[in-house]
Amino acid sequence: MLRFIVRRLLQAVLALFILSVLLFAWLRSLPGGPVAALLGERGTPESAAALRAQLGLDQPLPVQYFRFVERAVQGDFGISNGVFRGQPAMEVFLQRLPATIELSVVAMVIALSLAIPLGYIAARRRGGPLDTGSVVFSLIGVAVPVFFLAYVLKYVFAVQLGWLPPSGRQTVGIGATHITNFYVLDGIITREWDAAWDAFRHLILPALALSSIPFAVVFRITRAAVIDVMDEDYVRTARAKGLTAGTIRGRHVMRNALIPVITIIGLQIGALLAGAVLTEKVFAFQGIGQALAIGFELRDYPVLQVLIMMAALIYIVVNLLVDIAYAVIDPRVRTK
Repeated sequence: MLRFIVRRLLQAVLALFILSVLLFAWLRSLPGGPVAALLGERGTPESAAALRAQLGLDQPLPVQYFRFVERAVQGDFGISNGVFRGQPAMEVFLQRLPATIELSVVAMVIALSLAIPLGYIAARRRGGPLDTGSVVFSLIGVAVPVFFLAYVLKYVFAVQLGWLPPSGRQTVGIGATHITNFYVLDGIITREWDAAWDAFRHLILPALALSSIPFAVVFRITRAAVIDVMDEDYVRTARAKGLTAGTIRGRHVMRNALIPVITIIGLQIGALLAGAVLTEKVFAFQGIGQALAIGFELRDYPVLQVLIMMAALIYIVVNLLVDIAYAVIDPRVRTK
């Protein structure tokens, strides 16, 4: 087991190294570059040359890269020149991260609480109306773009019906106390129940939009895995021994069917981070997705660097934990 974990850690470090090289090269190939973004239209050749020297951009690329890595390891990605002008880029990330985590957790809870039970039931009633309807619904979830679904939900439930708030994380002027920047959690900690409920209501629509693709993918994987497991010899043997339906379902069917599901859940974390950019933009939800979109618009290179690197780090860590959980459930994985 230890050898398996060490191997996965080395793979994670290699992935981060490759990403850092690609990110470094990509950001410096964008039109204008960081100097033009910082100086704006009033920049002169003399001021541009001075700023390039100050930022070390006049040095050879390998020297620039190693300076970039050295500062990144220390959490120094520069100063924001667009999203939060004058604020360290790492602080922008830390301030925005709780919102995206809160949104992603709620979206994943919605997706899993619906997808896994429906996938199991659809597999048990294969070919029936429920199975057919669930498969069609999951196809729609994959086919419909997240931003389009977000606009539809916003228009119907916020604009037309007025049931839910259309944007933001919390109603302006509610007077909530923010300790952790997880607004729902803050309301529970401080016992400001109205603030917690208000923050949760702001989460519902963006979380529903964001959960559409994870729901569809996890549903289809669960359904296929349960169908495969139910046809295995050990399940038929368990039935022949007279074991109860609950025992067969828990010990033999779901435990083995959930192995590929656990893997796909880890992969869907990346989909949530990617979908959050569009969802947070539609609902003006102040997370890292919205900050990333604004960073592209304003050419805020320090913010783009920290958001992309840290989002990738979160994705890699989550998948590393999923791989370890996978190995615990199925010891055969450790030998591969």
